[in-house]
Parts: sequence; C-alpha cells; structure tokens
Amino acid sequence: MQGDPRTPGVGGNGTALAELACPMQADAAPPDGRAIHRELGMGAIVWEWLNFGVRWLHVIAGIAWIGSSFYFVHLDLSLKPREGLPKEAYGEAWQVHGGGFYNMVKYLVAPQSMPDELTWFKWEAYTTWLSGAALMVLVYYMGAELYLIDADVLPLPAWAAIALSVGGLALGWLIYDGLCRSPLGRNDTHLALAGFVFLVALAYGFGLVFSGRGAFMQMGALIGTMMVANVFLVIIPNQRKVVAALIAGETPDPTLGAKGKQRSLHNNYLTLPVVFVMIGNHYPLAFATQYAWAILASIIVMGALIRHFFNTMHKTGEMKTWPWFASALLLLLVMFLSALGPKGPLRGTMDAAGPAGPVTFARVEEIVTSRCSMCHAMEPVWDGVVVPPKNVLLETGDEIRLRAHDIAMQAAFTGAMPPGNVTQMTPEERAVLARWFEGGAAGQ
Repeated sequence: MQGDPRTPGVGGNGTALAELACPMQADAAPPDGRAIHRELGMGAIVWEWLNFGVRWLHVIAGIAWIGSSFYFVHLDLSLKPREGLPKEAYGEAWQVHGGGFYNMVKYLVAPQSMPDELTWFKWEAYTTWLSGAALMVLVYYMGAELYLIDADVLPLPAWAAIALSVGGLALGWLIYDGLCRSPLGRNDTHLALAGFVFLVALAYGFGLVFSGRGAFMQMGALIGTMMVANVFLVIIPNQRKVVAALIAGETPDPTLGAKGKQRSLHNNYLTLPVVFVMIGNHYPLAFATQYAWAILASIIVMGALIRHFFNTMHKTGEMKTWPWFASALLLLLVMFLSALGPKGPLRGTMDAAGPAGPVTFARVEEIVTSRCSMCHAMEPVWDGVVVPPKNVLLETGDEIRLRAHDIAMQAAFTGAMPPGNVTQMTPEERAVLARWFEGGAAGQ
C-alpha cells in the first residue's frame, strides 16, 4: 500500500509517469514482459533511473556533510590548550587513525600568515541541498496532487501548493535568520528556545495546508534549507572575510568566527531531525497522523538530546545517561501520539461511521478492490501504471489477507493511502479496514 499508486518508482516513491509513458486503458490487452518494456519506453526508464540517481547523490552528499559536521564539532570540543602553542591558537588535539597520528591545532581567529593551501568544507552542504531540492521538484512538485495536496485538508491547485511550499521555505529562512541577528542571538539558550517554538509552529501550520506527507517533507526541506543557508550565507562568507583581512595585513574581526560557530552548532543539533524526516517519509505512522507536528517536535528534542550526549562526552569525557532516559520517554510519547490515528477530522468521522456489526471479509475485499486494486494488480488500469507499485498485489482474497498489516497501517490507522485520497476512500471504509485488522484480519 505504500508508494506512488501511479508509478512503480524506486523504493515505491517515484514520480508520476503519466506524461512520460503511454497510458494503459482498462480494456487494453494484458501485456507480457516485452509489452511492459515497450509501454514504459526508454524515456520513462531514463526518468526512473534519474530519480534513483538523484536519491543516491543526496544520500552520498548527506553522509559527507553530516560526517564532516560531526567530526569538526567533536574536534572543536576535544581541543585542549597547552604551553608552547602559538598565541593565536585556541588549543590542540592528538588523534590516531589509519595507522598514523594527527596533531590538530585550532586558531580562534586565524594564524598570523595564511598557508599555501587551505581546504574549504562547503560543497558537501551545497550538493546535499541541490540534490534534495531536485528530489523535492521531482517527487513533491511534479507529483503535487499525490504527495503535496490533500483535498480533505485544503483543496489547492497544484501551482498554489507549489507556490506556498517555495514561499514557506524562503520565509522560514528569513525569519530564522532574523532571530539569529536579533538580540535573542546574543544568548544561545534563548535563541534555541525561540527557534524550537518557531519550527513547531511552522510544522503545525504546514499540517493545515499540505497533506501529512507533504507537510512532513516541507519541514525537512525547510530545516535543510536553513542549514545550508547557514553555510552559504553566513559561515563561508565570514571565513572569506577573515582570509581577506589576513591577506590585507589587517586584524580579522573575532565576531565573524563566533557567528559562524553559532550557526555551525545549530546545524549540528538539527542534523538528526532532518535524517529522521528523510527516513520517516516511508513510515506513515510518523507523518499521516493527527499529531504529526507534535511527533516532529518530539524528534527535534530527541535529536538535540542525543547530540548533547555526544558533545558533552567529546568535551569532558563524561557519559551522561539522562539524555537517553529522556529520549526513551519521548519515543514512548511519539508511539502514543501515532496511535491516536489519522490527522484532522478523519479520526472522528471514522469512529462515527464505523460498522455497527461484524466485519465480513467480502466487504473488506470490495473496499480494497475498488480503492486499491486499480494500481496494485498484475495489469494496473490507472493511467501511466504498468506494474504494481512495490510489486504489491491486492487482487485476490489471499493477497489481501497476506497484506493485512500494510493495508491497516496505510489506509486505516494513518490514512496515508491512497495518496491524496485519489480514489476517494471514505471514512466508513477506513473504519471497516481498521475493525477487520483489529479483529485478527478474519471474517468470512
């Protein structure tokens, strides 16, 4: 049940191929393997591999960016002062790796003279954002009707949803940057609290505009945009100003480094929530529930607690246990919130429309066949679909029983499927599926 009902996309999350593949009508002749290949066409195949390639690039760049970020925060916190270091030096650290020893020295502002070669860490961040933006366009903008819009939340034309998404990213960065430059920026704790409230408020607001999946990914895109904008608009420009001052024989402004470090620390604490959103996109219990905004808020705090544990350990060597206990409690809260059911009015409508008597399997089969099987079939009849998404088949009673858990998670307990409710599954039908699963997926 998970994935794009119109496209057999990589990982079940591809973009619509309706414009790229010849549509298959309901009365078309059953295709064999070669016919399927011809139906897709080379253009569609190239499109799918492009989608896959961009995802791969996004993961690779993200690993590089996160790895370098975590490493330098660890290095920064492990530095120790000692006698004999240059007066401009803040501290040093000795490290061993790959059979060799490294002596790392950090200059609080800059050394007296510039080295011949200087490594800049920026393209990891830029590539992560560029590939992520490409995925946002490929999946959520080109497939806005499926992934970004939910008519039960707010009926929007595709262009309006895309405009709101792009505008939200730009406005979100401007507000965050304004908070950092305001008097709040002089106190890291106050700034962190204001930033947290700001993100939670946006998560709640986006949930009133976009689909559950769309709102979730909008927040991931926003946090990622904030992080890379910190690098592109603050950290790297400040470092360039320091280098230019040194070349000119001037004393660099120490506040430039302090501001860059503050933004770098923000990126460090926001990394784990962004990774959660990337993974959570495939788990409807995270995004397709009525308290998705509160789940994301809990994850932001969990990510900060986990980073606090490691940052404290790197700095002092002390392994505090309380962040893990607090994270465990937050995880229990997340599970509880996800169990409260679909977002918006759907939960109450399902409860009111629930079947009064026992659920028969014939009724379940009728619902799945009419709402899901046009895509999840050996011969899909939805335009542009030539193979069932994720190879999930829901044509026979045995296949439906085999996928009982997936059906319940995707269509009953979260409302994630059909995406955008494109087949107009009713609350009563979702309630029937929920009752069927809760009864052991039995029924005659």
